[in-house]
Amino acid sequence: MEVNVTIRDGIIILKPSGRIIGVASSELGEVIQAQLPDTSESPKFLFDFADVSRMDSSGLGALIGLHVTIAQQGGRIGVINVNKPIDHLLAMGKLITVFEHFDSEAEAIAGLRA
Repeated sequence: MEVNVTIRDGIIILKPSGRIIGVASSELGEVIQAQLPDTSESPKFLFDFADVSRMDSSGLGALIGLHVTIAQQGGRIGVINVNKPIDHLLAMGKLITVFEHFDSEAEAIAGLRA
């Protein structure tokens, strides 16, 4: 698994690719944690899951950890390009209601900045 990280208009965009399972979940968590010191008071993250073929409960755990940290700081998390299996996993982990879903990166940037 690889994660492409970009920052656009103050939004940290994480675009993982491959499978987020096992050790890759820890790697995703490390990438997320590495971004936190550079965030503002209310950090905003956007996950683009277009190139993720599979994610397991370990990957979900990394996202839950981010949610807890971001919520404490008054931040927001958006997701785009979520396929059915990942959407189902987010629903099972109760993250479907806390992550904001957008149709495109441009819409997500505008929505998260508002």
